[in-house]
Amino acid sequence: MRDGMADIAEITDNFSILEDWDDRYRYLIELGRELPPLAAAAHNDGNKVQGCASQVWLETTVRPNGSAGPVLTFEGDSDAHIVRGLIAILFAIYSGKTAREILSIDAIKLFEGLGLREHLTPQRSNGFRAMVERIRSDARAALAMAVSA
Repeated sequence: MRDGMADIAEITDNFSILEDWDDRYRYLIELGRELPPLAAAAHNDGNKVQGCASQVWLETTVRPNGSAGPVLTFEGDSDAHIVRGLIAILFAIYSGKTAREILSIDAIKLFEGLGLREHLTPQRSNGFRAMVERIRSDARAALAMAVSA
């Protein structure tokens, strides 16, 4: 756990224990409830993720980390409980990692490994992909800035 939030190994373990999809949905919603609140000022158009049916905001913080490259941390929010849970999963996968690590991780494969793709609406799955692409895009931009600096 980091900052009181579950890490991806813990989330994967918990998903494997919960056999009933109603329980998994409840767990997903619970993960979303554990997200720290996003500042009201961060609910802006610049942080809004395009391609999500729900309202989703992702705020990215980049800090230099010498030769390892920039480290990205994320904060986020959504107006939908299940989507907040998906955000929590993404943060467990990506937040606190270097840009290079972020670009090497296949979140879609992890998402499918949790069985989420076949149990979410196509709009939610597309929204998850849009969030992943936004995080990867932020990582590419941070890496480009670090290289040009």
